[in-house]
Amino acid sequence: MDLFPLWNSLRVAGISTVIIFFVGIFAAYYIAKAPRLVKGVLDVFLTLPLVLPPTVVGYLLLRVLGPKRILGAWFLENFGMRLTMTWWSAIFATTVVIFPLMYRTARGAFESFDETLAYSAKSVGLSNTYIFWRIRMPYCRQGILAGTVLAFARALGEYGATSMVCGYTPGRTATISTTVYQLWRTNDDGLAFKWVLVNLAISFVVLLAVNLLEKRAGRKA
Repeated sequence: MDLFPLWNSLRVAGISTVIIFFVGIFAAYYIAKAPRLVKGVLDVFLTLPLVLPPTVVGYLLLRVLGPKRILGAWFLENFGMRLTMTWWSAIFATTVVIFPLMYRTARGAFESFDETLAYSAKSVGLSNTYIFWRIRMPYCRQGILAGTVLAFARALGEYGATSMVCGYTPGRTATISTTVYQLWRTNDDGLAFKWVLVNLAISFVVLLAVNLLEKRAGRKA
């Protein structure tokens, strides 16, 4: 049993989750404070990947990243680098697909924050940076944690956009999801079921860890 799909899925999901953790928090924090009209427009735009079919997201990415498209052609011409059909191409797809999960949960957490805590901290001379990382983030940690875990689990199982942007090449671009599909397509149900069990096991462990962390945080509170 070739373990490359497992390794590739974990690194793609891990890198994508790290990216959207910071980008999602940044977007959620500033958009939560934006005027209602601006917030509504940005919400619609940033949440679209959550409601669009993954294959549509993949198609739109190909329209931008393909070797004959705007960004893809520029990278290929200037750096000799293809933005599609490589293992790291999947990072583009998973990042776009999972971003709304992180953004929406983080924004909800920030909107529930009691701003009187921030005002009190400012009154004693604490900086905005200190307030954000030492007061606001700990206060909102449950929402942030939930968004991070949901995003990782979603990235781990992403198929539609990933298959369109990076394809399926054994030992190069294969992920658990694309491997399951290819094995099913070639009637190798036994090996496909093994990979399904691997994915289920990882998802179960991740969600169990989150529940334990939440209970621990609740006891400390």
